Amino acid sequence: MKCLATLCLLAVTCLPAQDALKSALVFHASFDSGLNADFSTGDPVCVVKKGKDLVPAAFNEEVKLDPAGGKFGGCLHFPKKGATRPQFSGVNMLGYNDRSWSATVSLWLRLTPDEDLEPGYCDPIQIVGDDGKKGFIFLEWSKDETPRFFRYAIRPLQEIWDPTNVGWGEIPFEKRPMVQVAKAPFSRDAWTHAVFTLDKVNEATAAKPSGSLYLNGQIQGRIEGWDLRFGWDPAKVALVLGASYVGRIDDLAVFSRSLNDAEVMKLHQLDGGVKALR
Repeated sequence: MKCLATLCLLAVTCLPAQDALKSALVFHASFDSGLNADFSTGDPVCVVKKGKDLVPAAFNEEVKLDPAGGKFGGCLHFPKKGATRPQFSGVNMLGYNDRSWSATVSLWLRLTPDEDLEPGYCDPIQIVGDDGKKGFIFLEWSKDETPRFFRYAIRPLQEIWDPTNVGWGEIPFEKRPMVQVAKAPFSRDAWTHAVFTLDKVNEATAAKPSGSLYLNGQIQGRIEGWDLRFGWDPAKVALVLGASYVGRIDDLAVFSRSLNDAEVMKLHQLDGGVKALR
């Protein structure tokens, strides 16, 4: 098995950068004309929660289509803090499993956080499962600082990161499994490219699972040295957008492995965005 994995890695390494990205692409939502994904190895339909059910998502006063305002064509616009959270099923797309999980998520964001966001927490994107105590992954802006910090967090089983049950907000920043950026380059006047990776999540600690955050193609930090074991039901894993978010989102993509620094930069520089890979 190790020999096969090595051969696969060598094969990917030998591919031209754009071809290697194309071979790993499993999901793309351009938001040029609607909420559904343009391409997905899973279910392309965007849904929202309605009570205990999931129903097809539709634009409303909290989530609008901006047909010409995106980084590449159209985009999603969240004009105010609301309860509408579009989501996509992770089944056959995010690749979550209880042995070894690697993936990369890419999206573009446009907002001025300290002026546009309303009070309280804000997660422009999350990966969730059936139980937040069994794992939770998110990008967020902090709620109590000015300027607000931008963060990438991989929260594994709660007993790992919070063994004394004190709560996320009470744990010192440096002792949380996250990357924190004090002056992230977000603005209403320009799009910012955010990419986060997951590498070998759910493998034994000795395998050194990790995650990385990139902004505009540049590494901002890595989550390392943590036991990143989750307990999710794979059938319930989902990619969720717009939790208390105010701003725009464009060109959402998922890749089936952890991209390296050079691949993230290539992704950032694609003419026309992820559409160029399809």
